[in-house]
Amino acid sequence: MASESIRINHAIRASELRVIGPKGENFGILSLTDALKKASEFGLDLIEISPKATPPIAKIADYGKFKYEENKKQKSAKAKTHTVEVKSLQVKIATGEHDLELKAKKASAWLKEGHRIKIDLFLPGRSKYMNQNFLKERMERILKLVTEEYSIAQAPTKSLKGLTVVIERK
Repeated sequence: MASESIRINHAIRASELRVIGPKGENFGILSLTDALKKASEFGLDLIEISPKATPPIAKIADYGKFKYEENKKQKSAKAKTHTVEVKSLQVKIATGEHDLELKAKKASAWLKEGHRIKIDLFLPGRSKYMNQNFLKERMERILKLVTEEYSIAQAPTKSLKGLTVVIERK
């Protein structure tokens, strides 16, 4: 909820409002003037919290405290989200076993963090035209070394660099 869209007190345009008191009590549907009087009795602001409802919903509360609570809610919601990145690994046909083990270890760590991994089997020059079964077997070499549980999000496909597979955590 953007602070520009929140209307308070005399900025509220609706003629009738469903009013909620400072302790959460329901005052029912009141005219705007009655609602403003009620808010001034408590010494608080009338804040329109749901302008699209019929009739709009307003709450009697301290505006500064209301803004603080809203910011707190947004920050906690933002902290709970986790972005999933697509990490890339590149191997070649002749990559040695030790190097594959290191790359698979890195892939396992990324999977544990919850990321997706795009593994490219880089095929320079004429190697792009090699037997597909041989190329898939080369791709399987690194997939066998990954220690985390994974599922194939995108099956091995031909790409500009060669052969590409995308894996993610189960």
